[in-house]
Amino acid sequence: MTALNRVPSLMVRAGTASALTLAAVGGSVVIPGVASDAAAATPATKALQVAASKKGSPYKWGATGPRRFDCSGLTLYSYKAAGKKLPRTAAQQYNKTHHISAKSRKAGDLVFFHSGSNVYHVGIYAGKGKIWHAPKTGDVVRLQKIWTRSVWYGRVS
Repeated sequence: MTALNRVPSLMVRAGTASALTLAAVGGSVVIPGVASDAAAATPATKALQVAASKKGSPYKWGATGPRRFDCSGLTLYSYKAAGKKLPRTAAQQYNKTHHISAKSRKAGDLVFFHSGSNVYHVGIYAGKGKIWHAPKTGDVVRLQKIWTRSVWYGRVS
């Protein structure tokens, strides 16, 4: 629970027990409508946060973190930190996800770049047409606008 969810003891009464009483016995007061970090973070949200936290990490082919990544290594690492298991390559990850339309995409979904039926790149959708990804040798993990319409979307379940 974050400090944002706790309320100073003299400001709130919870039923007949004051917040001061709750604090004295080790309880917490939660503000209605404000989710705790744990409750708010879905695996997709958590994976997105992990990917964003790797901003600037160098690309290295075959790397799965925690300091260097290739594209599917970043998605694998991010979802693993969120408690979900993904296979190693972009194509394998595509085959493991629930395929969704562009209209249904949400932050945290995977974005698969393809040429014909060949999936060659993957990133994590960040919203507003952008992804977090590890682009290529000589580059770093970064947020970038999706540059092509040749993409498919997948949701990790």
